[in-house]
Amino acid sequence: MFDKHPMHKISVVVVTFNEERNIERCLNSVQWADEIIVVDAFSTDKTAEICRRMKAKVLQRKWEGFATQKQFALSSALNEWVLLLDADEEVMPDLRTEISRVLLQQPECAGYEIGRKSFFLGQWMKHGGWYPDFQLRLVLKSVASVSRKPVHEGLEVKGRVGRLHGALHHYSYHSLSQYLAKTNDYTSLDVMNKLGLTNQRRVRWYNLIVNPTSVFVRMFFALRGFNDGFRGFLLAVYSSIYKLLLYAKTWEY
Repeated sequence: MFDKHPMHKISVVVVTFNEERNIERCLNSVQWADEIIVVDAFSTDKTAEICRRMKAKVLQRKWEGFATQKQFALSSALNEWVLLLDADEEVMPDLRTEISRVLLQQPECAGYEIGRKSFFLGQWMKHGGWYPDFQLRLVLKSVASVSRKPVHEGLEVKGRVGRLHGALHHYSYHSLSQYLAKTNDYTSLDVMNKLGLTNQRRVRWYNLIVNPTSVFVRMFFALRGFNDGFRGFLLAVYSSIYKLLLYAKTWEY
């Protein structure tokens, strides 16, 4: 059996902490990859055990934030092409086929965005801006880096970016309490993003009314979230709550 050309090989990298609920599904969907690396922040559940059973290389590292962990994972990959996944994501067969075809054709792009289809409270969300939720995930390691944001960090590449047609399945939130817990955590981290982007520290009282309201109107009406029924309504409401908490915490800061 012949060896693959180095530029046809791909590494999959995942960052984890207590992801035993999701990680097996994620890793099972990428068993075709030439290398699977999991950077685990010393999980206290069975995450690391599951990863090793799934033939992943487990690198345990103290948690230093999303961006730092993902940059370490990216740097640890042996292959030039890297697919960055979250533990609650799954690569669908059509996406696998498309990635293999792209790599064999000597791609002209330095990175590729991939659409995500999210599962929210037992239903696939098709509206409200949640689909297709394009994310830059397949990159050439030598020209890629992770943005240094405390949260909502993403990959950046020097070069042309294309888009793939296949999708990632994203199993986002299994309960409203989980959504609220993450909202509290993420808004606290997002304050630094807000201050950095606006370059100002003052929040007006009307920001706490106008901005959350505009989020709800955009998601539920302009982006037709109402087509997703009651879950679409809840998603718009909770997203507006996120914006309210973000502005309130920015004001508090």
